Amino acid sequence: MHSYGGPDHLELADVPEPKVGPDTVLVRTRAAGVNPVDWKIGAGHLDAMLNVYFPFTPGWDLAGEVVATGPGVTEFAPGDEVFGYVRQDYVQHGTYAELAAAPVRTLARKPASLDWRQAAALPLAGLTAYQSLREAGAPGKGETVLVHAAAGGVGTFAVQIAVAAGARVIGTAGERNHDFLRSLGAEPVTYGDGLTDRIRALAPDGVDAAVDFVGGDAVAVSRAVLAPGSAARLVSVVDGAGVTAAGGRYLWVRPDATDLAALGDLADQGKLTVPIERAVPLERTAEAWELSASGHVRGKIVLTVS
Repeated sequence: MHSYGGPDHLELADVPEPKVGPDTVLVRTRAAGVNPVDWKIGAGHLDAMLNVYFPFTPGWDLAGEVVATGPGVTEFAPGDEVFGYVRQDYVQHGTYAELAAAPVRTLARKPASLDWRQAAALPLAGLTAYQSLREAGAPGKGETVLVHAAAGGVGTFAVQIAVAAGARVIGTAGERNHDFLRSLGAEPVTYGDGLTDRIRALAPDGVDAAVDFVGGDAVAVSRAVLAPGSAARLVSVVDGAGVTAAGGRYLWVRPDATDLAALGDLADQGKLTVPIERAVPLERTAEAWELSASGHVRGKIVLTVS
């Protein structure tokens, strides 16, 4: 992208091969995950937070093969299969590319049970779910957790991670996604008017923790249905001001190799699946962005690169 704008500002172009710094891994990208933050950056919505250097290549998620490593890297070698959330504190060289330079701290070994597309779809959304649940007190056996937008890219992972930990999960979603959520182990509730009462009917004593991946009135609803003394176990990745005022916590996901490895282990144990809504080739990135921006995506969107 040479300037901020919508999907029509994207173009396929040849750019110089990335340099490999001391603690950097050069990865041949096989697939790249598409996340809402990608098109929001492209539209300029994060300009106040991140320095963006034009022209820039979008993308923070990838799966691929190591081509080369910097002199300070001992964790990986050429030929290794990796996946990662390749985010830095500025935007310029992203993962929507045949080759991407990734700081070693952003990568882990690709789960053997996942194909390239599934592995590329997991990092940002999976880490958001994993870290949100940890901030919410890692609900486990005997506890009930409320997951807002449970059928979305992040919510599907949060449901599975909590179920794997032994928690009971109540998930908000449209009715068309209720059977899907049941297949993941959650008890679905329809969002919209009356949501608080529907949750209370399922959990009369309140829920032990809640994670918000949608915004809107999710924080207020969560606060109303949390068990007494559980306000600090409310986490939002959308409504920072609202969740803080309610006594909960705001989370901005961080790259973390250890957390990525934990997600990979869950996948290889058969406890975490990666639903793919659609996979499109790199040259059709605009189509992927339009689908993501529609807000009606079950699971993840990925780009196939090589």
